[in-house]
Amino acid sequence: MKPALALALLAGLAGCAPGQPFRTATGFTAHVLCSETFVTGQDPDRSFAEYVAPSIGRVAALATRYRVDRDGQAVEARFAGLFPARAVNRAGRGCTLVQGGQMPAPLDLPDRLPAGSVLASALAAPVPPGDPRIAAALDRAFAEAADGPDKGRRAIVIVRHGRILAERYAPGIGPDTRLLSWSMAKSVTNALIGLLVAEGQLALHGPAPVPAWAAPEDPRHAVSIDMLLRQSSGQPFGSANSGLDRATRMLFQEVDMAGYAAAARFKGRPGAQWSYTDGNYAILSGILRDRLGGAQGVADFARRRLFAPAGMASALQEFDLSGAPMGATHVYATARDWARFGLLYLNDGRAGGRQVLPQGWAAYSARPTAVADQGYGAGFWTNRGNSRGARLRRCLGMPPGSYFASGHSGQTLLILPEQDMVLVSLGFSTAPDTLSTARAALLVRDVLGPQIAPEEGSAAMMLQRCQVAIGA
Repeated sequence: MKPALALALLAGLAGCAPGQPFRTATGFTAHVLCSETFVTGQDPDRSFAEYVAPSIGRVAALATRYRVDRDGQAVEARFAGLFPARAVNRAGRGCTLVQGGQMPAPLDLPDRLPAGSVLASALAAPVPPGDPRIAAALDRAFAEAADGPDKGRRAIVIVRHGRILAERYAPGIGPDTRLLSWSMAKSVTNALIGLLVAEGQLALHGPAPVPAWAAPEDPRHAVSIDMLLRQSSGQPFGSANSGLDRATRMLFQEVDMAGYAAAARFKGRPGAQWSYTDGNYAILSGILRDRLGGAQGVADFARRRLFAPAGMASALQEFDLSGAPMGATHVYATARDWARFGLLYLNDGRAGGRQVLPQGWAAYSARPTAVADQGYGAGFWTNRGNSRGARLRRCLGMPPGSYFASGHSGQTLLILPEQDMVLVSLGFSTAPDTLSTARAALLVRDVLGPQIAPEEGSAAMMLQRCQVAIGA
């Protein structure tokens, strides 16, 4: 949710959707603190103070109370004593928001896979930079993000030629700490969909198999898997993350996110316009649930076909109560495992001498979507092509052939084919997403070339200059 959201705004607009902002705030609080406590292993009080409170608004946070039940592996939150929300942690599936008497069943999975051989490191400790230039780049990245109340970066891992070049972690975080994807989960959903397309279980360009759209006269019948991946389906939720919008209601109130997203009346002709939204990827997650047999089936398939061969021993998907993965927002993995995921795409779907993803799927994912002026491919943002977004990011310093997974609160997984490099930067930031992207671009510039002198400006100043330069 937007960090500027405060109690006065919530109260003033609550009449538009009675109780929704308050329920969103408590759902957000319960889910985030549950996952922070039981999946990531962090102190819930610190996570509330440094991330949840500024996300829901400092004033609203004063009226929000939460209780951590370590024996029951649960967190409950209330707003001014009302609008209770409860999230529970269960084996194999992480945290789930529950309603009424419904409880998620644990999944029959090991907590972590055996350590993979891809990107193997003999060091349990972080790999220190051997190049003073890289060390200076990491110094600046962590120092800049720590300015003011925004604590910024949690982890950076830089991989070149298949080996860890350098990595660094914030206090309390390490190579074994699982970290939240937010919207980088969309890129994981992209991979799972690609596997089903390769098996012939899904057609990329035919009508998407959504039961509510089965009637040929339904305008949504023409929506394809490709359109959902490329965010050009016409799904209307948008990405305001305001606490008042339907996307945040879907994430923090709905039992069946895919059903809620698919039931919306879509806008315009399918494929004709672009709108970034979690709704498209909730629908894709519902398709995964239906094709693979619920949460257990999805988790088994993901472990067997994606996470294990890619070497992502720590990867964990979270699910809603319907058994669909939260494929728009909630995947956890260590920073090293996120780098392994990036290597999978860097190497055209290969890992450990095996073709994991379909050959050419990475190129498909990075190819610009014609109607996406912000520079989007299929489940990845792309710096290729002549879109306004791609030109802005190239101005900031991202190489023209690169593409990346991106998530709210400072998550970036950048794939740089020309440089044979993957760069992971993960955070728990309340800075605007555009500034987080600029910070990642500044890190890339510092790693690849002469470090930009401090007097030349911060990431915020670079962003402002580039926005002027391209007329954004």
